[in-house]
Amino acid sequence: MELVPLRLEFAPAMLAGGPQEREVARLTGTHATFELADVEAYIERTLNDPNRYTRAITEDGKFLGEVVLTIDPPNRSAGLRIAMWDGFGRGYGTIALQHVLDHAFHERGLHRVDLEVYDFNERAIHLYKKLGFREEGRLRDALLWDGVFHDAIVMSILSTDNI
Repeated sequence: MELVPLRLEFAPAMLAGGPQEREVARLTGTHATFELADVEAYIERTLNDPNRYTRAITEDGKFLGEVVLTIDPPNRSAGLRIAMWDGFGRGYGTIALQHVLDHAFHERGLHRVDLEVYDFNERAIHLYKKLGFREEGRLRDALLWDGVFHDAIVMSILSTDNI
C-alpha cells in the first residue's frame, strides 16, 4: 500500500466507485451522481488548494481510496475525510489516517482535526476511537438514507491528546 498525491489518472477509478459503490455512497452520505468531468475538476481543485492535503490510497498503482485534510490555518485545525473504494479490511485506512494525523500535527503544526461519521458506521467509529478521536456530539437526523434518518457523530483529536 502506498499513499501518493491524488492524480488525474485516478479519475476513472474514482468515478467507477469500485466493487462496493453503493456502500461507499452510503458510508459517505453521497446522494449525488458525478460525471468524469466533475471528478477531474475536483482533482484539479484539490491539487491547486494549498489548504487541502489529499493522498490517494493505492496498491500496485491501483486506486483504492483517498484521505483528505481540509485545513483552516488561522485556527490551526482541519476537517478530515477518508473514503475507501476497495481494499477494506486490510488496515489501509488505519495507515492512511495515521499518516495524515502525523502530517497534520507534526508537519503542519495543527492543533485540532475533526470529522463526522454516521452512526451506522461502527467499523469507522471503532477505528477513530482507536486512533484517539473523541466524540464531541451528534448532528441528529443529519442523513436520510433509504427512508431512514441517521445521526452524524462529530469526533475530534487534538495535538495535546495522548496519542
